[in-house]
Amino acid sequence: MIEAEGNRLTHIANGQIKTDTSASLPRRLSALADQLEALIADRVPAAAAVEEVFVNKNPQSTLKLGQARGVALMCAARAGIEVGEYSPALVKKAVVGTGGAEKAQVHAMVSRLLPSVKIAGPDAADALAVAITHAHHLATARRIA
Repeated sequence: MIEAEGNRLTHIANGQIKTDTSASLPRRLSALADQLEALIADRVPAAAAVEEVFVNKNPQSTLKLGQARGVALMCAARAGIEVGEYSPALVKKAVVGTGGAEKAQVHAMVSRLLPSVKIAGPDAADALAVAITHAHHLATARRIA
């Protein structure tokens, strides 16, 4: 989570939602929904953003990721939060300057844009990159309007 005032970004929080890997997929998705709804109720975000699904080498992983993404979209929609959706290439371009950037470059730039923030792992860095992309997108849309 970040706060954006113009071009100034402030880190609010970051982390990962974990579910019991031994639980069935429906139970894991339910736990994800419960945790996301609690987070939304606690932090009351004004907006949300998600990365569009990309095709992994493993179709099962892609399907599970899509289902988890659907839970996130549902939780935001139920809370009345508008959601921005961005392709991985657009996130890379917004944060690093090129759509072909490596994951390490994205993480390094997130650390540079949010200095002195302890990032809770690669998934949290990816999520912050998507949040930064959304903030930049909203700032650009305000300047055009």
